[in-house]
Amino acid sequence: MAELRAINVTPHAAQNTNGRRSAIDGRTTRHPGYDISLRIRKRIEEAFGWAKTVAGLRKARHRGLPRIDWQFTFAMAAYNLVRLPKLLAAAA
Repeated sequence: MAELRAINVTPHAAQNTNGRRSAIDGRTTRHPGYDISLRIRKRIEEAFGWAKTVAGLRKARHRGLPRIDWQFTFAMAAYNLVRLPKLLAAAA
């Protein structure tokens, strides 16, 4: 994190709150953008977790980058279809 601060970049990594020392201190967590960043990060990680558990991306079924790319694209499209009713209800 010191490298990021040296080039004047605010790190948006999760803070360690388990009683140990954390590299993320109050200089970062005091900003409202930090909370927003963590919420968005959770939303992004949720998609990858779904792809690993439900769509079977934990273990690759195919060999070669084009086929793995196809499998990932298909899994993310399926995830979007699963989320679509909730997104449409929120928009209405």
